[in-house]
Order: sequence, then C-alpha cells, then structure tokens
Amino acid sequence: MEAVRTPDSAGMYVWVLLCGFPIAEIIAGGHRPLWLAWPAIAAVAALYLWTIRLAFADRARAVRIALPALLVVGVAASVAFQGAWSFVLTMVAIAVGITVRAARGILLMLALAAVAVAVSADFGPLAMGFSAWGVFVAGLIPWIIVQLWGTIRELTETRRELARVAVSEERLRFSRDLHDLLGHTLSVMVVKAEAVRRLAPGDGAAAARQAADIEQIGRQALAEVRAAVTGYRGRGLDAELAAARDVLTDAGVDLLVQAPEVRLPPETDALLGWAVREGVTNVIRHSAARSCRITLSRAGELELEILDDGRGAREPVEGHGLGGLRERVEAAGGRLAVTGADGFRLRVTVPA
Repeated sequence: MEAVRTPDSAGMYVWVLLCGFPIAEIIAGGHRPLWLAWPAIAAVAALYLWTIRLAFADRARAVRIALPALLVVGVAASVAFQGAWSFVLTMVAIAVGITVRAARGILLMLALAAVAVAVSADFGPLAMGFSAWGVFVAGLIPWIIVQLWGTIRELTETRRELARVAVSEERLRFSRDLHDLLGHTLSVMVVKAEAVRRLAPGDGAAAARQAADIEQIGRQALAEVRAAVTGYRGRGLDAELAAARDVLTDAGVDLLVQAPEVRLPPETDALLGWAVREGVTNVIRHSAARSCRITLSRAGELELEILDDGRGAREPVEGHGLGGLRERVEAAGGRLAVTGADGFRLRVTVPA
C-alpha cells in the first residue's frame, strides 16, 4: 500500500518572509535603537525556522525548547516595537498551530490574538479587530491541517490493519474449511477401504461397489475442495444427512434421523450441514458406537443434536474440527455443546 503523504516543513518556511515588514520599518528608520531591532528580527527569523524544522522532525523538542523561545522573543519584540512587528505575532501563531496539538494550541493562539490587540491599540478598534483575527486565523489554519493529516494517517493505518486482519481471517477460514472437508472425507474413505478389505475375500462384487464408492467420494471431495477455494461453505443439511446415513451404515452404525422438513436460510442450512458432518466424523473416529441418533427440533430456536451410544470421553477434547465448528456457530449467534458422558453428544442451537 502506498505511503501516506503528510505535510512537511518546506511549505512553512516561506512565512519567514513576514519578517520583511518589520525589516522595512527598520530600514526606514522607524525603530530605535537599531542595535536592538536588528538582532531582535534576526532572532525571530532564526527561532521560527528552527521551530518549524523541529515540529516535523522532533516535535517534543520543538514544544519543550524552540517554541517557548520563539514565543518569548516574538511577543517581547512585538510589544516593544509595535507597528509592523505585529506580523511577528502572525509567524509565532503559525508556529504554534504547527507544533502544539489539541486545545492547548487554540489557547495559545487566543493569547497571541490578545497581544495583537494590545500591539495595535494605537490604530483604533478596527485595526485591533483585524490584527487579532489575522493572528488567530494564521495559527488556526495550519493547526486544522495538521490535525486532519494526523486523523488521515490514523485512518490509513487502521485500514491497513483491517486489511491484514481480513487476510488472516480468510486464511483461517480456508484452512478450517479445508480441514473439515478433508478430515470428514478421509474418514469416510478409511471406512470404505476397511469394508473393501473385509468383503474382498468372499464377496468381490460388494467389494467392487465399495471401491466405486471410494472413487466417487474422492471425486466429490475434489469438487468440494475446489468449491471451498471459491468461498463455498458446505453442501447443506439434507445432503449431509444423506451422506451420514451412507457412511454410518458402511461403518456398521445404525442411524435414526428425526428431522422435519423445514426451509432454512442458506447460511443456517450450511452451518447445520457442517455440524452433521463434524458430528458424524467424531462418531466414526472416536466412539466405537453401534447406534446414532440425529435430531432436529424447532422450539423458538433450531436445535440439532447428534447422540451415539459409544465410548465417549467424559470431557471431549476439541480439536480443529470442533473448534472450527464452535467458531462458526458462535459467529451465527448460536451455541455449541459437546459432552462425552453416556456416549458422544453434540448439540448445536442457532436462532430460527
């Protein structure tokens, strides 16, 4: 991403030319003693340039050293010589607007405007008003510009961070989906391969059918991986229930499905499909179950429960699969409960 451009000191150095108005008065002989006027204007110009340089290079040092020196010399010279020296207050106000952040900068500008009123008191109320307003606005404009650039920089950094987080989240999503897809598919293929091994000696035709299923499952897994790359999340509840019936039957597990026909939003349908897939994968891998029941009920909320009669651990450990499922469920505003007492039990509750 392209770097953010910010104001620099080069555009602010030019205002040192405001010293030309007091210098013109000095040359015209309007100020005495000259031995004090010339060093005063030289000190103001040097301190202004130093303050501006530090404001963009080392602002803390500018606030602590350079700006206070400029304030003292500039205000003292303006009060002492008056007349065109009010332009020195304008330079000081510009330096304040560039250097000082937050409300302190506004307070200093108001103070300088008050000094401008005192300096121009001999020229009447109108001159006093114009002088005060000019000094205040001269500081306010760069102050606003600096504040805006600071905000833009923060927003740009925030956008970069959000983009980085979005990339990380997408990588996590893809790895999680890929794990779920391949973990389930490989579990099914292992079950099918075991069936081929059992059937091959005595029933070649049945073994061939199981081998054909392995081929079909492999092709389907390839399609699902390709779909996952494009952001597809799952096959849906009905498809997963049908796949669960086939794989559990092949694994020797009796399946009872109690799921009324309901129209589900695509996101909820995909989420419950993932829950069935992950639950069935755990039934096959870990429980040594003989029967399994999948129940979908709707009583204010949708509740999907997968329960088997196997050797469920009392405190099931959530791996990548269950952990990823929990993240999906909670992101959808639902709840996930996994228990191991009296068999493996997975319950997913989502808003209807």
